[in-house]
Amino acid sequence: MFADRARIIIRSGKGGDGHVSFRRELFVPDGGPDGGDGGKGGDVIFEVDKGLNTLIEYRHRRKFSAVDGEPGQKRRCHGANGADIVLKVPEGTVIKEAESGQVIADMSGDNSRQVVLKGGRGGNGNMHYATSTMQAPKYAQPGQEAKELEVCLELKVIADVGLVGFPNVGKSTLLSRVTNANPKIANYHFTTLSPNLGVVDLDGGGFVIADIPGLIEGASEGVGLGLEFLRHIERTKVIIHMVDAASVEGRDPVDDILKINQELTQYDVSLAKKPQVIAANKMDAFYGDEAEETLKRLRDTFEPQGIQVFPISAVSGQGLKELLYHVQGMLRELPQEPTVFEQEYDPELHLKADNLPFTVEKSEEEADTYIVEGPRIEKMLGYTNLESEKGFQFFQNFLKDNGILEKLEELGVKDGDTIRMYGLQFDYYK
Repeated sequence: MFADRARIIIRSGKGGDGHVSFRRELFVPDGGPDGGDGGKGGDVIFEVDKGLNTLIEYRHRRKFSAVDGEPGQKRRCHGANGADIVLKVPEGTVIKEAESGQVIADMSGDNSRQVVLKGGRGGNGNMHYATSTMQAPKYAQPGQEAKELEVCLELKVIADVGLVGFPNVGKSTLLSRVTNANPKIANYHFTTLSPNLGVVDLDGGGFVIADIPGLIEGASEGVGLGLEFLRHIERTKVIIHMVDAASVEGRDPVDDILKINQELTQYDVSLAKKPQVIAANKMDAFYGDEAEETLKRLRDTFEPQGIQVFPISAVSGQGLKELLYHVQGMLRELPQEPTVFEQEYDPELHLKADNLPFTVEKSEEEADTYIVEGPRIEKMLGYTNLESEKGFQFFQNFLKDNGILEKLEELGVKDGDTIRMYGLQFDYYK
């Protein structure tokens, strides 16, 4: 089956950890900190490949990860950056956050390459944290954590005109006759299994037309293959409704159009509002005055709504020239910019991470005393009013959420022990 959807997990590379080390050489016993920085993690990049037309590559593999950055080394050596991962997709692929369905990126138009998840920053080595009061910092910054996200990939074909209709009304025959496309043509009672694209060449400018696989009643609710293909109409500017005017299969053409419009409305109200034209096919299959009676019914029903009806025969070519030039005129009156879906979800805003370092150590000089320090602690103390009840509650939650209390318990802290943080001193009670 045509692969126009996929659900995958993407993960950027973790930043490499900063290194803790001190320069120790002959005649330089106290050379100071020289721990190097960690390397940056790799990015997850999506890129348009014009040679692709399906998402089949993502049907059999679930997770895609960039490479982690390497940790820093002593002597101020920087860790290597992790390699990016580049995921190739067909033009027209929309990347959505899986849970909310919000658009992350639309790989169409000018957007042929986009970084969707950035790799984590490498952590600073301890050489960055030496100050006049802390000349031998024993902490370094950990690398920023990797970002992981489940995304849905949806291919929405890029065409000016969408050709819709019930199965076996002649859409594939029409497409093969008026364009350079070569769809499979047969008396399929169900539906073509993939959208076919073709270019219509006319004097004064051509356009791209897409044969959208046949819809059936209930398609918008997932009946048949409707939901699999309704998304391909979303970018089109004009919709051609093709109907079996001669009722070869016993369906009423007026009823067919009403049902298809109902499916479009239920899937997305904006689809039913797109400019439409009706191609009344199989006019060569009529006998006597039935053709005029059917055309009159179609025109009386839909032309008052501004939808013109064109009698055609996809097999003989009758009426095709008039239909195509009318569609060309409709396109000229519409905005020329392609339909591009705007970003609704920014992974950088939703997947923030704070990775400032800190250390928790038991004092070697004072009994039952533990020292907590580092830039993350300094930053927190700088904006927290410990004298207020809310401020102190925030302070307690900070110690818990950042794993500081857990680390103290691992070191053996007991009720009544002293916790020291940058000139502040607390008694520990669980």
